[in-house]
Amino acid sequence: MSAAVITNLEKLLDGPRDGALLRYSLGNELLKAGNPAAAIQRLHEAVDRDPEFSAAWKLLGRALAENGQSNEALAVYTQGIAVAEGKGDLQAAKEMRVFMRRLAHRPGGAGE
Repeated sequence: MSAAVITNLEKLLDGPRDGALLRYSLGNELLKAGNPAAAIQRLHEAVDRDPEFSAAWKLLGRALAENGQSNEALAVYTQGIAVAEGKGDLQAAKEMRVFMRRLAHRPGGAGE
């Protein structure tokens, strides 16, 4: 199912419906399909298009972590927390702090 969803979302790129939400949705589907590297690209595009998109920052951090890029994930979470707090999205900020702690303490994580 995910491959069909990805194909349909990709058809919308560079069209009138293209935007941060489309790029986020595509990144989410790519991550679910086990392709964190491609997800990272789309999620970077999402936050470039809407730097205030807390959920995109959170998912970008997750994609980076799943791709073995712990230090980059921590940096993205830090930036995402600042964005989320700046717009009053305290739940997203709290979740990113939890993800940061887990990432820093897991074997092979940034804390080692």
